[in-house]
Amino acid sequence: MPPEAQPAEPAALPRYRPDRTYQWNYDHAPDPVPVEVPEVPGSWEFLGHRVGSPLGVAAGPLLNGRWLLYYAHLGFDVLVYKTVRSVARPCYEPPNLVPVECSQLSGDEDAVNEAPRMQGSWAVSFGIPSQAPDVWRRDVAWTRRQLPLGKVLCVSVVGTEQPGGGIDALARDYAQVARWAVEAGAQVIEANFSCPNVDTTDGQLYRSPELAARVARDIRQAIGPQVPLVLKIGHVEQPTLARELVQVLSGTVQALAMTNSVAARVRRADGSWHFQGQRRGICGRATFPASLEQLRLFARVVKEHRCPLRLIGVGGVESAHQVRQYLDAGAHGVHLATAAMVDPAVGVRIRAELAAAETSK
Repeated sequence: MPPEAQPAEPAALPRYRPDRTYQWNYDHAPDPVPVEVPEVPGSWEFLGHRVGSPLGVAAGPLLNGRWLLYYAHLGFDVLVYKTVRSVARPCYEPPNLVPVECSQLSGDEDAVNEAPRMQGSWAVSFGIPSQAPDVWRRDVAWTRRQLPLGKVLCVSVVGTEQPGGGIDALARDYAQVARWAVEAGAQVIEANFSCPNVDTTDGQLYRSPELAARVARDIRQAIGPQVPLVLKIGHVEQPTLARELVQVLSGTVQALAMTNSVAARVRRADGSWHFQGQRRGICGRATFPASLEQLRLFARVVKEHRCPLRLIGVGGVESAHQVRQYLDAGAHGVHLATAAMVDPAVGVRIRAELAAAETSK
């Protein structure tokens, strides 16, 4: 193959720089690189859109259209544009990504220790930032025009709570942002109903099934019946809450994406606390067992209720074996975030592993 088409080595691939600010990373998105992407055997679709694999990038790494196109060329087929708002919102002050020491999380942990280097998991502290609507709407429209065939553009949206506005105002705001995203070219909307890094209603909507259903109905009305709607939810262990969510959301929502991290406080080596002792979402390798178990829980509930709700596995995926575990548990698709940020070539490697496993059968 000619030099310009040689696959890039994983170590050479650009990636998000935790040692830089969020805005610096936003402004320094990499261009697509020439990487040979293996085909994945089988027939795959995502909420009605034909795709080449079950792999996607969850909301988080794809700060703007250039980041999104970069990962679209690295073996990912469902690209979730990082969460946008009806108003501009800055990112929290650094540090935004703090490596932590933990083998696995169950959700019962109060705190984890900071690690001297990245070992597969980190605490995420972005706070759902957003560019101004005129900026992200233009960027989403540009991104859709540039996106290769066979890729799906999903835009993550969140409502912005207004003092004294109540749930009706929040629902209207979610709906407005979702409508703008569809008008700009979003093929799928993902409404973020979970963020452990904020203390407003939007960050905990998934814990209140009736409120979640109320907001989801407004979003559905705003985007029309044809655009698939996904809700991003946080860590759920209680079967009762899982059943209530499935019952009230079926018919309005096409899919649930889980799990949006497992929250804990982060202790420094000297015993003091990061983030003023507030909990932050822990993402990456340590969340895989809890996230997989949550998907299994919801798969059982969906089967019990015989509803068409799809489930998207998110949390701790680094290998084809883990992708297969999610799929075997009932996932419609599998989205990565931390692993893709740390090693942008992970999608290419997983696709090669999936292809090799199919060939060896």
